[in-house]
Formats: sequence, C-alpha cells, structure tokens
Amino acid sequence: MMAIGKGPYRKPDLLMPNEPILGPAPILVKRVFDFVRQIRDTGVTIFWSNRTRTALEIAYRGYVLENGRIVLEGTGQELLSNQGLRKAYL
Repeated sequence: MMAIGKGPYRKPDLLMPNEPILGPAPILVKRVFDFVRQIRDTGVTIFWSNRTRTALEIAYRGYVLENGRIVLEGTGQELLSNQGLRKAYL
C-alpha cells in the first residue's frame, strides 16, 4: 500500500503496486480503490494484478496477459462482460 500512497507525489507515468491489498479489511480495500480512482483520474497508468474484478470496475482499459503476451484487451466493462474471462479469472 505504500507504493500507492507515495506514488502520486513522485508524479509517475506508471504505478505497479505489488499485491497492495492482499490482506486488508474490506473497509480498507474500499479506501484503497477510492484513492486508486483519484490516481487514475490524473492520467497515471496503474498495473494491477489482484482483486481483478474490482480493478476492472474502475479501469478505463484492461489487458489480460498470458505468458507475457496480451491475449485480451478492452474497456474494464467489456472485459467484465466477457464470459470466457469471467470463467477463467473471475
């Protein structure tokens, strides 16, 4: 969570937090994602690898990587609607 908190002050183009919300209580998860929305709205690209459903709910664009290659891409809502993706990852 430190990367998320410190990230905006450094004005990055890309933020890659490492499992930022793996264990926190649900109320903290909501707060983290509220903050992530604020960061997203400044134009920062955020690479997210867990809590996929929640991340896609706030994503402008999403990419699914398999063995280092993009196998699916679209808006967050398009990816959430993809039945194959839902079965495999959500």
